[in-house]
Amino acid sequence: MGNIGHSLFDALYPAYVALIRFPPRHVRPFRILATLRECNGCHDEEIVNRFAGIGLLKQYVLNDMSIGNWFVFDELVMGCGLLCQRCTQPNLQLPGGVELDASRLFRDRMYAQHGIIAPPRRHRSSREGRNTHDILRAYIIENKRFTAMEWKEINAAIDEINNYTLMHQNQGITNSTKLNWPLINTKILRYGLIMPQKKQQSRFNNTITDAKSPTYELKENRFMAQLRIFRTIDIHVTGPGTGQMYQTFLPDGSVNINLGGLQELRRENGKRTFTTYMEQYMTSGTPYLKGLYYPINERPNGIKREQIVRLIREAAKMIMDGFSIPVNPTENLAPDGKLYIEMCEKDKQFCNLTTDRATDVPFGCYHFWVDEVVHERGIWRSQRKPDGSIKSDCPFNRTLLYELRKKYGIHHYD
Repeated sequence: MGNIGHSLFDALYPAYVALIRFPPRHVRPFRILATLRECNGCHDEEIVNRFAGIGLLKQYVLNDMSIGNWFVFDELVMGCGLLCQRCTQPNLQLPGGVELDASRLFRDRMYAQHGIIAPPRRHRSSREGRNTHDILRAYIIENKRFTAMEWKEINAAIDEINNYTLMHQNQGITNSTKLNWPLINTKILRYGLIMPQKKQQSRFNNTITDAKSPTYELKENRFMAQLRIFRTIDIHVTGPGTGQMYQTFLPDGSVNINLGGLQELRRENGKRTFTTYMEQYMTSGTPYLKGLYYPINERPNGIKREQIVRLIREAAKMIMDGFSIPVNPTENLAPDGKLYIEMCEKDKQFCNLTTDRATDVPFGCYHFWVDEVVHERGIWRSQRKPDGSIKSDCPFNRTLLYELRKKYGIHHYD
């Protein structure tokens, strides 16, 4: 453990989805047995402890306790099959997120186990529980992939959106039906600066996580402080990476905007880039959210103020107009994600190659981002042999790919 995104969705989420298949065990307290190294001050271990309810049992602790002793478990659920967050599905969804309602169950249990009221439930529409005078909250998550010039554009977009809101508030006009755009308060969110509430004096200490479950700890931790903010977010704006892993904790009827990142088309020529959205399966696997994406062919030109303003205002209008819940998962994918689904439908050999995780298949053929396939990067790149034949570690129907790139309007530069 160490990266909160990996801790939550590579370790904890798959284990929880396995429990969902054996109801009602997923709503009861349970203990997690995991192989972890010794780590003092690992905050994600405390999250796992609280989530489980009975606590986290590390294997090295069990090994020490087992010397001269036997332990009997009443029940043991082991393994998660193909439920890991990077286990690519033919529908390009977070495994279990839609069909098992695992995203919502995971979110609600996370809030409950940390003693925080879950976000309000919206059953059919993003507009439920809102009124026309509401000022929506948008947060742009700090991301290391954004350049200094892009941050200037982002800050300019924030100023434009907030000035529009302030101007109409000062005029006493807050009814969204009388405005061109709903009113939005936009801020930058830096996870490293979110700190838990501190008490001036305390007569108690945190429980040692190796010894006892901290489910009922009185002290707040940093993740709890983050959840308190997340339950209030209407529009979540972030780039690829860890920031995408938090969207599951957003309220029903929120919008996640993926600004994308850039990858080199060829490592030997770093000047040409293509757009990567990376974890878009998190959005398609969360049916209580709506997903928007920075235009795929515009992203290589850098993030621009006008696009940020357009996306945030579009998200706000969708919320106030009332988009339907649950959202069609395919609608929550970027163009290259939709391309992948159609490739899977029409090229079964390719689909099996990327989803079965067979032992005789190169690792890169099933551990990948869809943009790598679309732009034939890395292991997906074909090479011509001296005899004129084509070599590819991950063979697939390239003619179909070229047709679908054209269909979905995805520019590609060789």
